[in-house]
Amino acid sequence: MMDMTQILYSMENTMKLQNRARAERRAAKAEQEKKEFLEKLMRAEASKIELDGLASKAKGSDDAVQRDQLIGMMMAGF
Repeated sequence: MMDMTQILYSMENTMKLQNRARAERRAAKAEQEKKEFLEKLMRAEASKIELDGLASKAKGSDDAVQRDQLIGMMMAGF
């Protein structure tokens, strides 16, 4: 009877260790996925900032052209 009890305890401990190992692997995988997601998010934000800068520069160029045209029309009237 004692041997059977020891076998059951051993099996129970083995199952607990396996479950703990699986949980640790899942946690590590989730952490890695979170890290990868944050890196993608940072790259997307950097791209957005770059695109916003390009759009602002283009708008500034358009505004400068319009200003120059307006000044040119005003000067032509004098």
